Amino acid sequence: MKLNSSRSLLTLAAVAMLAGCSMIPTYERPAAPVAAQWPGLNATATNEATVPATELAWQDFIGDASLRELIRLALANNRDLRVAVLNIEQVRATYQIRRADQFPTLNLAATGSRQPKTDGSGAISSAYTAGLAMASWEIDFFGRVASLKESALAQYLASEEARKAAQISLIAAVANAWLSLQTNDELLALTQRTLATRDDSLRLTKLRLDNGAASALDVRQAESLTAQARATLAQQRRLRALDVNALTLLVGQPLPDALLTSAASATVPDAVVRRAGPPQASTDPAGGSAVHAVTSVGATFREVPAGLPSDLLQRRPDIRQAEQQLIAANASIGAARAAFFPRISLTASAGSASNELAGLFKDGSWGWTLAPQALLPVFDAGRNQANLGSARVGRDIAVAQYEKAIQTAFREVADALAGRATLGEQLQAQQVQTDAEADRFRLADLRYRNGVASYLELLDAQRSLFGTQQAVAQTRLAYLQNQVVLYKALGGGAPPPSP
Repeated sequence: MKLNSSRSLLTLAAVAMLAGCSMIPTYERPAAPVAAQWPGLNATATNEATVPATELAWQDFIGDASLRELIRLALANNRDLRVAVLNIEQVRATYQIRRADQFPTLNLAATGSRQPKTDGSGAISSAYTAGLAMASWEIDFFGRVASLKESALAQYLASEEARKAAQISLIAAVANAWLSLQTNDELLALTQRTLATRDDSLRLTKLRLDNGAASALDVRQAESLTAQARATLAQQRRLRALDVNALTLLVGQPLPDALLTSAASATVPDAVVRRAGPPQASTDPAGGSAVHAVTSVGATFREVPAGLPSDLLQRRPDIRQAEQQLIAANASIGAARAAFFPRISLTASAGSASNELAGLFKDGSWGWTLAPQALLPVFDAGRNQANLGSARVGRDIAVAQYEKAIQTAFREVADALAGRATLGEQLQAQQVQTDAEADRFRLADLRYRNGVASYLELLDAQRSLFGTQQAVAQTRLAYLQNQVVLYKALGGGAPPPSP
């Protein structure tokens, strides 16, 4: 190797480095393809003076101690969340590999060879070397390695956002499963009381038949209604078992019995209760108040403001994850562009060389070698161009995925806001209906006992009351779960992004 050519090559490389030949396109965040306001929500409602969801820790959002403990156990033991954390470690290692590619790798190397001389003397020639060696270090003048490192860094940051999104989803899933379990417990108790009442009614009807005060048709109708309640009871037991199984999977360990029940009082907002009016004192067929049958279960949740759609870009981890993946795809274009330029690598070694093994490391045996190499693509059958085209298409795909993530988040928040605006009204209307049906049943029972009404009228009132009580419980479950969904949709449940 000639010294002058080496200097010329290094000078050219230095000039290229100083020129800052970055091949990565300038990143610009795509415009959010959604409206500036939530549908049906005025500007004053989006600027409420309350804590944003991302600044409200899940421990503060959830008021029930049993539910908080279940979520704590899930965060410690859920396997899906554990996989998300391990994925971060794996992607972090990939990033560290790409970062290490920017620096030379030094190795201790020792070689030895023996071969016959070509002069026909039959003698054996020997050569031994030992020292430090640097094999083919790419000098990143055109930013190929740096682009790959930037892409790996963005992928690492995306994996961290994926873990946050997984944590949010886990918190919401545990809360919703727990609410479903509590509601099914309440419905199970309601069905048991209803079945007991219908059993008593069936025995009374048979007694009236024996005394000539009822017909066989009345008995059959009572038997049918009792069998219906018994079937509903079996269904509620099955649904409760499924809820427990789902919650066990989410928590990742057997559930303590103490955490499956809640001592929390009803959590229907005061405004909803005021609209509904005071509870009626009417008695249901199970011997309790109609209001009590559907309001003894629940968990308190703090209200969270909707904010503006643009806030989701900073709040939602899944949107930030999609943006990091877009940044990674953008950086991959830089690596594909750099492939069109010369790839300069350097191989070097320094150490001792001798014709005899015993002569290594003696005075006069030390030396070094330096071998730079530059490869400029001339003909590759369109490979580099195809790689660049693939990288550009990959960025376009990432843009579409980023925009879809924003649109999905917008729809989830809008749906939750629609639920918050209507489920309360639906619940209070159904509660009024339940109170009316309870009073109707009481009056029908009095009329039947006094011989004024038919048994069919009494059975219809009893069936209607049971149906409305179930509907109130289901609507109340939807109301509470909607609060959880809104908190999740607004990005609550994970720490805010670092500045």
